[in-house]
Amino acid sequence: MNMHKKFKWLTVLVAAMLVIMTGCQSVGGLDINKAMLTSLDVKSSESSASIRFEAVPADRALSSEDKEAIELINSLSLNVDRAIVQDANTVSIQGSVHYLDKKIPLHLSMDPKGMAIQLEGAKQPFYLSMDTTVPGMPDTSQYEQAIQDVVKKAAGLVLKHFPNPTKIAVKSAQEKVNGESLNLTHLHMELTGEEILTMFKPFAESLMKDEAGLKQLIGDAYDAIYPMMVSIGEAYGEDVELLPQESKEEVVASLYEIVHGSLAELTENYDEQKDQLLEEFPGGDTVFGKDTVLKLDYYFDEQLNTRKNAVELTVALPASEDMPLKSFKVYSEGEVWNIGSAVKANKVDTSKGALNVLSESVTPGQVLRNFEKNSTIYNVLKDDLKITHRSLYLDTNEDLVYPVIKKNNQTFVPLRYLTNRLDAEVKWAKGSKNITVINDLTGEEIKLTVGSQKATVGGKSVTLQAAPFVHSDGSTYVPLRFMAEALGATLHLEGDGWIIIERD
Repeated sequence: MNMHKKFKWLTVLVAAMLVIMTGCQSVGGLDINKAMLTSLDVKSSESSASIRFEAVPADRALSSEDKEAIELINSLSLNVDRAIVQDANTVSIQGSVHYLDKKIPLHLSMDPKGMAIQLEGAKQPFYLSMDTTVPGMPDTSQYEQAIQDVVKKAAGLVLKHFPNPTKIAVKSAQEKVNGESLNLTHLHMELTGEEILTMFKPFAESLMKDEAGLKQLIGDAYDAIYPMMVSIGEAYGEDVELLPQESKEEVVASLYEIVHGSLAELTENYDEQKDQLLEEFPGGDTVFGKDTVLKLDYYFDEQLNTRKNAVELTVALPASEDMPLKSFKVYSEGEVWNIGSAVKANKVDTSKGALNVLSESVTPGQVLRNFEKNSTIYNVLKDDLKITHRSLYLDTNEDLVYPVIKKNNQTFVPLRYLTNRLDAEVKWAKGSKNITVINDLTGEEIKLTVGSQKATVGGKSVTLQAAPFVHSDGSTYVPLRFMAEALGATLHLEGDGWIIIERD
């Protein structure tokens, strides 16, 4: 990777870090670095939060589609009425998502095994398994805490070397948290897009001089990762091929030289590289300009726990014919209480089953049928997000290679080709010519027999104009119009032999 690409990716990484936390030196008696690091500690607690978005229209005439999109964005919000952190692996969240004039209540809980989400109107909660165990591989969960500790140490090193933003202030404040009036320390910071780029150089120069800090971090990372790699290597039945052959001291020295050399290379011609980045990144001078602003407000108690926070991020966008926005804003706020107390997460009830959304067999129809038809989320998924919509294009011209056969003035397609694209399930009666196709939208069965014009749809008998047949290539072909319409789709005949199959 050349020097400019390194600079570009590191700049993006640093910018992302600054959105989450801004490293500073002590101000007004508040050890900001320590306070920020304290916020990374996972402690039992209860909290509430909200997040909303604002798309600011460009100063020009907009299309109706752009106006609708902006209205949609500006209507989105997430309200967390109550979040409970029982421990690092056990959490519950109860709140609602707001979308146009719709409100969708939700209940989410997570434990080491997975995450369950209950949405209002759902017959069963959705479930996302977090079991990443690979058969034959060792359980590496015992090493997770050591790796998390290294990540925190890395954050501490980053914070230690970042300079203060130009706008920063600390003062005492009395604020209400969960209805209780508290004496807190208020930290306010503002950071512009311009400042993000100007802060990077002194940060890199300061970090480059901290040989002891860099080597300590690299050594800590080695100590955290090495035992895990040994365990994995033993599981493979190999010696230490996955591991460095050098001693820890040699590995630390080698990696330190790489990191130090990269920092020196990046800072040597920093201003020229910055100018080149802005030239090559269209609109970069706007995004990283004075109108991009991050405002942070943190309220700390005497133990440096964050009890209340507010974030306002404005990203200025370059003017262009393709960009209907002048800027994009994100607002969030929250408060925390019962820190360190014996609180218990409110788990989603999965005792009566759950729908595993990560399973490859879960179809849009299954997801939709999991909701009551009169529920808000059902209409959002079907009408707004259109999760069941499908569109296929077929060409019946014989000179082109398409899975279409014309026979006795009927158009046939391979059964699997059509059912796969319309999310339908196919079942064969072993040793017979009987086929059962399950409509993904309704769950009803369509029964066919190879060589017969008799069929049933949802238990009702129908007579086909032509029978399904097995082609010379081994594929079973079915009448296109019948099967498409039985699966809830419609056919549109276009010019030049094109057929459009659509399903809402």
